[in-house]
Amino acid sequence: MTNEPIKNQTNAGFRPELFAAQAQKASAGKALPPVELWNPEFCGHIDMHIKRDGSWDYMGSPISRQRMVKLFSTILRRDDDGFYLVTPVEKVGIKVDDAPFVVVEMTMDGDQILFRTNVDDFVKVDKDHKIWVEMKDGKPAPYVRVRGRLDALINRNVYYQLADMAVEYQGCYGVWSDGQFFKLE
Repeated sequence: MTNEPIKNQTNAGFRPELFAAQAQKASAGKALPPVELWNPEFCGHIDMHIKRDGSWDYMGSPISRQRMVKLFSTILRRDDDGFYLVTPVEKVGIKVDDAPFVVVEMTMDGDQILFRTNVDDFVKVDKDHKIWVEMKDGKPAPYVRVRGRLDALINRNVYYQLADMAVEYQGCYGVWSDGQFFKLE
């Protein structure tokens, strides 16, 4: 599966301010828009890129307005063939290096681990929002499911906090949250 923009499908007429206005209208008064229910026509790929560190670029320049990044993150969807920004009337492909979000903070609430992402999504680690670790370039890369089919890479500082909490259970090291055990190896 590749998520590289296809040059002949690039949407040269894409205007981020109009797309953002559509997204704002679609999500008005709701926690998150129901992007999984929308099936608009595919309008091509745009030169938007989410880097591994969670930063967003448009046409090679960083998107510096965090409110714009948060807004776009609410209309992000992952399909079998890639990542898309979706409104009720438009669907455009974007490039994502790894997971689209990054966990930047962790706290405990009783026996539950709670994460905050770089776009201020809050995730309670449980059976529907699991932690798992993959090896990439010989190093552990920990993830958590955020929503839908969208995941967050757990940043190094938070991973070290989890490692400090790790216990051995059935021959594996990991953490407990909401009555579930999650391996950290």
